Amino acid sequence: MFIGEYHHSLDSKNRLALPAKFKTQLTKGAVVTRGLDGALFIYTKDEWQKLSDKLATLPLAKAKSRAFVRLMLAGAMELNVDKQGRVVVPDYLKVFAGLNKSVVIAGVLNRLEIWDDKRWLRYKAETEKDSTEIAETLGELGI
Repeated sequence: MFIGEYHHSLDSKNRLALPAKFKTQLTKGAVVTRGLDGALFIYTKDEWQKLSDKLATLPLAKAKSRAFVRLMLAGAMELNVDKQGRVVVPDYLKVFAGLNKSVVIAGVLNRLEIWDDKRWLRYKAETEKDSTEIAETLGELGI
């Protein structure tokens, strides 16, 4: 399980050091893709397979299903974690997420999210402002 918020930097070669505590979970490799809300999502290979299996069941005849599958799969790339626990963020994904030097790595249960630090601060402030409403909505869903 991935949890926590970590501040890291992209180097000049687009390498990003992942939190050391997650290194063992990523030893078999990982997959990075376009995420939601302007972030990148990183999944372990096992979690990526589970997600891919679910995406394969979406109805092909529905335009929004096709669009979401394309968003997640067409932009995906396998990552290799080097001995220092770093991955290389592909240029097209760096542009998609608006990543600069300072990034935030957020652990979100079955994935890591990579955010530009300024975008993360804006998103977090907005979400925290709406936390009561969000909690009430989730309460209606039984959470």
